[in-house]
Amino acid sequence: MSTRLIKKNRSKKKLDYDQHVVVVYRSNKMIVAQLIEPKTKKTLATANSYQEKGTKIERSTKVGLKMADIIKKKKITKVLFDRNGYLYHGRVKALAESIRENNVNI
Repeated sequence: MSTRLIKKNRSKKKLDYDQHVVVVYRSNKMIVAQLIEPKTKKTLATANSYQEKGTKIERSTKVGLKMADIIKKKKITKVLFDRNGYLYHGRVKALAESIRENNVNI
């Protein structure tokens, strides 16, 4: 098992799925954020950087803005942030901070 999968499983154990969760997936080129409903654990919405232009950090920030707008439209005030075993650095950090800047509590 890879180190990232071990970290992913370790962080999943710590999360308490009482609230909506924003889950991050990061590839070499793209980043995807999903909003998951706590009871059924189904995906409510998705934001990705497939059509975005700019650097990876800029695209991550735009995805965070999209996700924050989706969260506000659904009238959700607080969400959990699941970094999915990735380090809280770079693109993951940019996505989380752009969600926070738009008045969504993480």
